[in-house]
Amino acid sequence: MQQPLEISFRNMDPSDAVEEKVRALAEKLDRYHDKIIACKVIVEAPHKHQNKGVIYQVRIDLTVPGKELVVSRDNHKDKSHEDVYVAVRDAFNAAYRKLETHTDRRSGKVKLHEEQPHGRIISISLDEGFGRIESSDGREIYFHENSLLKGDFGKLEVGTQVRFSEEMGDKGPQASSVKLIGA
Repeated sequence: MQQPLEISFRNMDPSDAVEEKVRALAEKLDRYHDKIIACKVIVEAPHKHQNKGVIYQVRIDLTVPGKELVVSRDNHKDKSHEDVYVAVRDAFNAAYRKLETHTDRRSGKVKLHEEQPHGRIISISLDEGFGRIESSDGREIYFHENSLLKGDFGKLEVGTQVRFSEEMGDKGPQASSVKLIGA
């Protein structure tokens, strides 16, 4: 890290042991991602007027080139966070994942999901149980009534907008699954 690690405690007394754990995990994080500019960690106990078990909250602010990443482990329902060390560990695990995602995005490793092809029904043969879809690029795609997901083949109409998965059949392209748009 280019700047010294900042650790603060809120609504609780500072703890050398917790601070040591935070420093060890921050050092490990810094080894994973060598471009961390700054790291600020806040370990907080809820206000003392609560009568249930204390559930610790941990916030980590990371500054990396071009971005500030914030991890906030504010799990009021997670009983395991009654242990401050578990809360700190979980927050640093989340920070690690957030850094990993950030690094992957910057390097172009994030897999972008292609949009499923779409089109409109141009013909239906109810007696024979098949139809044809005109894809958005103008191609004609065959589909069988068994390919229709969540819909009644008998109630389909020409012009209905659909999304589909395409595969090559014996006689050309065919839709292996057809889903009505908006259904």
